[in-house]
Amino acid sequence: MISFDEASALLAGVAAPLGLETLPLAAAHGRILAGPVVARIDSPRADVSAMDGYAVRAADIAGGAALPVIGRSYPGQPFADDMPPQACVRIFTGAALPAGADRVVIQEEVAEADGIATFGATGGPTFVRPRGSDFVIGRELLAAGTKLTPGALLAIGGGDVGEVRVWRRPRVGLLVTGDELVAPGTAAAHPAAIPDSVSLAVAALAADWGGEVVRIERLADDLPSAVAAAGRMLDEVDVLVVTGGASVGERDHAKAMVAPHGLELLFSKVAMKPGKPVWAGRAGGAIVLGLPGNPTSALVCARLFLAPLLCGMTGRPPAEALAARTLPLAEAVAPVGSRETFFRGHEDGGRVVLADHQDSNGQRVPGSADLLVRLPAGDVANPAGTLVPVLAL
Repeated sequence: MISFDEASALLAGVAAPLGLETLPLAAAHGRILAGPVVARIDSPRADVSAMDGYAVRAADIAGGAALPVIGRSYPGQPFADDMPPQACVRIFTGAALPAGADRVVIQEEVAEADGIATFGATGGPTFVRPRGSDFVIGRELLAAGTKLTPGALLAIGGGDVGEVRVWRRPRVGLLVTGDELVAPGTAAAHPAAIPDSVSLAVAALAADWGGEVVRIERLADDLPSAVAAAGRMLDEVDVLVVTGGASVGERDHAKAMVAPHGLELLFSKVAMKPGKPVWAGRAGGAIVLGLPGNPTSALVCARLFLAPLLCGMTGRPPAEALAARTLPLAEAVAPVGSRETFFRGHEDGGRVVLADHQDSNGQRVPGSADLLVRLPAGDVANPAGTLVPVLAL
């Protein structure tokens, strides 16, 4: 049995990016850039108006003036000619300033009648956005390794970039073991059945961290059929997640189902709570992660091991998924035992409140807990107010 940090390092060592692909921007949400994105145009592309109003020469209206309105400038349909002195152009937000204009007077400060705009003595802002004031051609908009959020897509699109090079998403498959597990919504009809909540949660977490879940399969506790299922899945995926079957019972077949396919273990147990049975290895060209069967334990281990694994396989440092911040404890915590412990909790008023139920088999708490509190093995009692590392769950 090894420590959490040792297990994390072993998994990070195999979490290499899988390859590149080029995607249209419309299909790139959530992906990770494999290279920088550089602007293809200036933004704005010309000096443009920041408000609806009148484009003028500032010198022409010093102290007030009445000027003929000789045309209009719209976004995408600019006034085509140079603006001569002692004239003005009606202009709208985002439209290019006519050549010769250097200021926009907002419409609320102008009276127009019969084609004549009357200006009072005005000062204040010019209401002009200069060409390239946001960015210029050749400016790096986003660096390699950036996750393409809605804001990132906006920046890329604004730079007139229509497609991006991104890291390929790891294909993830889930094998869920246990005769007792059935699809949620069907357990009530079978007295001995338990809803399979784990696969839904782990699949969602995998998608959040850049994985593409290609298949989820529930398996009976029968070793020959499980071996066959593992072989089929290993041919399809980059990451195989096995839930349950990691203990030493006569129907715990998690490692045994993968062993005939060349399983090479990275680690088989971790000194942590919850999650001691978690294991990982390689087989058939895929990385295999074995999660405990208890729901909370499985989700915690997925967050601590699957998330960094997928992070590394999509072009980011695996440690990015484990970056923690500190918060003070809202209440005292008793000494931790011989295993590093991850408590579930939530933030309230700038302090972390531990959930009232820390059982690894619980399913209620993960619905409201959104933080993991990490305390080292053998840690002494921590009074209220102690700063502790916390990780988003």
